[in-house]
Amino acid sequence: MLKISRGAVRNVVTSGVAEVSGLVREDQLGPHLDKVRALHDRCQGNLVRVCEELQAEGIEVGYSSLTSFCRRHEIGRPTKQRTGSYDFAPGEEMQHDTSPHKVTIGDTKTLVQCASLVLCYCRVIYAQVYVRWSRFECRCFLTEGIRYFRGAAGLCMIDNSSVVIAHGTGRDAVPAPAMQALGERFDFRFEAHAPGHANRSGRVERPFHYIENNFYPGREFADIEDLNRQLREWCDRVNDRPRRTLPKTPFELLAAERPHLRPLPAFVPEVYDLHPRRVDTEGNVTVHGNRYSMPATLIGRSVEVRESMTQIRVFDGHRLVVTHPRSQPGARARHVLPEHVHDGRHAQRVKPSEHETLLRRVSPELGEMVLRLRKRHGGQALRNVRRLHKMYIDYPTDVLVGAVSEALAFDLLDLGRVEQMVLRRIRGEYFRLTDARESAPPSAPALELHDDHVNDNDDTKDDDHG
Repeated sequence: MLKISRGAVRNVVTSGVAEVSGLVREDQLGPHLDKVRALHDRCQGNLVRVCEELQAEGIEVGYSSLTSFCRRHEIGRPTKQRTGSYDFAPGEEMQHDTSPHKVTIGDTKTLVQCASLVLCYCRVIYAQVYVRWSRFECRCFLTEGIRYFRGAAGLCMIDNSSVVIAHGTGRDAVPAPAMQALGERFDFRFEAHAPGHANRSGRVERPFHYIENNFYPGREFADIEDLNRQLREWCDRVNDRPRRTLPKTPFELLAAERPHLRPLPAFVPEVYDLHPRRVDTEGNVTVHGNRYSMPATLIGRSVEVRESMTQIRVFDGHRLVVTHPRSQPGARARHVLPEHVHDGRHAQRVKPSEHETLLRRVSPELGEMVLRLRKRHGGQALRNVRRLHKMYIDYPTDVLVGAVSEALAFDLLDLGRVEQMVLRRIRGEYFRLTDARESAPPSAPALELHDDHVNDNDDTKDDDHG
């Protein structure tokens, strides 16, 4: 009836015990527990060396037996901790985080930052991708995410990123003034979890793996704008899809949670960054490596650039001067409006000064230094050009050219430091002051010898520049 052999039944009846006895196996390394701990510390955690030392002392044990013994007794392994579970009421908390992803945009593999915002109760997710991640992009993303939810939770859980946090960690973290102002605008507050406690923000950490393995594969993106448009459509589909752990779809739960969210203000202002700039001699202002044309009347003047996610607006005082579409940071793009073509590209070039012409003729290195000074300081480079010309008059030409060549290799345009380099080079070869007691005749005063030596060097220098 039990489908077992008669011999097994006979052995059980003979034993006279109704319960199966437990399997008791003697632990081979049990008596040597302290020795294994000591060897583990001495061998710096290398169990191969521990096994060799045990065998050298006559304790024969296999490597797999040693590793299982160390696991059972928690030797070299941190004690496992139970993870908690978190339950959130409607409108109580939302979580935000970022993750670096490598995405093929066009034909180029680009490292981007994927930002995500999740409502913890309904699990609705909103994600976007950015080439650069700074406090400006963070403010723009959170504003877009809250508008996507049509409300904000009372608490936004984040990690200890310096993009949001000004100083402190965990409960002592203090948000930056710009981020704190954003929280006051939408009536929520930031809170950072303890360092290393990533489970506290598990609602937003888990979807990053889903985005990497479900959204990117098999899709093509023309540019960042196309990628973000497809990502938003993907979020709409994911949020309207049922999940095993939820009784309804995230969008249906969002409809129930929305009355508990902080409502949007009557007016949500546009997020922008301010950049003070000076219009260069070519009639452009530069923002994050991109150049934007300006009217020729503003060349040399200070203006205020307001950068939003879609456009660049330039103000002269309170007057809006020009508006350009914004390019991605670091794209090295140049935007020229049709009305600025004549003023910017075909404007009559300023005639170079006599000093600049002379320096360009002396050597290519001095000419390159003049060109970089012009590019750095624009119309205010004349003072630096004059100083470089004075250095050419005062110091030997070959020494000056060598110092300038070395400075150009490191993109050093500080003429004060260049002059220090020149003085260090000529310190041991020119203007050498000898000891009067060693070289002066008995009848010649030491002061006269010193003056004659300096005058000889001055004459040589003047002949060199003839």
